[in-house]
Amino acid sequence: MTNDEYNESRVDIEKMQREKSEKERREKEGEKEIERERGRERERERKRERKRERERERKNEREKERTRERRREGGRGREEGEEERKRRERKRKRREREEKEKIEREREREEREREGRGEKKRRKKERKRVEEKKPSGR
Repeated sequence: MTNDEYNESRVDIEKMQREKSEKERREKEGEKEIERERGRERERERKRERKRERERERKNEREKERTRERRREGGRGREEGEEERKRRERKRKRREREEKEKIEREREREEREREGRGEKKRRKKERKRVEEKKPSGR
């Protein structure tokens, strides 16, 4: 191997090493770029989530304000609701009471009928006994 050939092969080896290291550097940079892009995407997602959260909070606040406004405007709104509830409650209690009374009256009627039947039978037997004692022929 001559000196020129040696130098030439040395240049080729250095060139190949430079190309290899350049390729590795580009790959590393590509990976770094991909990581940076991922980081940017995560940040964008966090930003979107914060925006959605703020929007939800605003919506809830608007709804609370609307509710407060309705109460203020209604003035008697809640009291009327309260009166309606009390009226329904009284109605329900009255219906329950009437139902209980109806059941009680039915029970008493059935009891009187049973007693009445017993009384009728007793009277009938009594009448029979009296007729047996009477002398027949009168």
